[in-house]
Amino acid sequence: MSQIAPLEEPLRHPLRRLEGKIALVTGCGVRGAGWGNGKAIAVLLARQGAVVFGVDLDREAAEATCTVIGAEGGLAHAHVADVTDAAQVKDMVEACMARFGRIDILINNVGRSEPGGPAELTEQTWDEQMDVNVKSAFLTCRSILPIMERQGAGAVVNISSVAGLRYVGKPQVAYAAGKAALMQLTRTTAVLYAGRGIRLNCVVPGLMHTPLVQRLAEKYANGDVDAFVERRHRQVPMGRMGDAWDVAHAVLFLASDESRYVTAQEIVVDGGLTAATGP
Repeated sequence: MSQIAPLEEPLRHPLRRLEGKIALVTGCGVRGAGWGNGKAIAVLLARQGAVVFGVDLDREAAEATCTVIGAEGGLAHAHVADVTDAAQVKDMVEACMARFGRIDILINNVGRSEPGGPAELTEQTWDEQMDVNVKSAFLTCRSILPIMERQGAGAVVNISSVAGLRYVGKPQVAYAAGKAALMQLTRTTAVLYAGRGIRLNCVVPGLMHTPLVQRLAEKYANGDVDAFVERRHRQVPMGRMGDAWDVAHAVLFLASDESRYVTAQEIVVDGGLTAATGP
């Protein structure tokens, strides 16, 4: 069992708290301009000293994130993979190990929301939602947890959603069920690995103002982006949506040694949404 270092040790280098760490970040890209959760997470981890192995379905998006990191003096490598496919996940992990020799941090950031309740969703859509929102994390953990165990340490941060905690105004039953399952997958696995030096936690974003909002408006508001954005702002007790950097900073805390005694937990980043009884 790993030993706990003196309390002051994790705070000696607070400005480069991930120096020497290898971070594998899935869903690291963003379509078009702006900052999505994955891009902000990858860049922030790199700014804190981590070497980033950035994974995305879209090569151009992954490379764009890695280009930002490189321009700031960081080190990153882009890799294309569908993390719902076991063979591609295996290849992804092998590629990271071949290039960097270890994996200290795993960020599971992929997700997708499709509208519909049980009567409207097709079985195929349900299965696809379970694959991208839950199975992806299972597959990456299955491949990477044994590596972290051999190393004697590791941190996994899964990105869930407040939709897994409560109804947030959109008919997205499969997505909500998947994100709730992801939180329980994280808690249960965290308990199993707590004595092996490995921590697993979730960041649970609320309504975030990212480039994804455009696509969500097309699915849930007939393409009326302005009305969709205004409605989301009104839903939040703080009066506004958060952004990708709010998510990224919560991830950084859970990935760093400053959270070394935190496991099987969720950090909800939602401006008070889930504590309120509003629409």
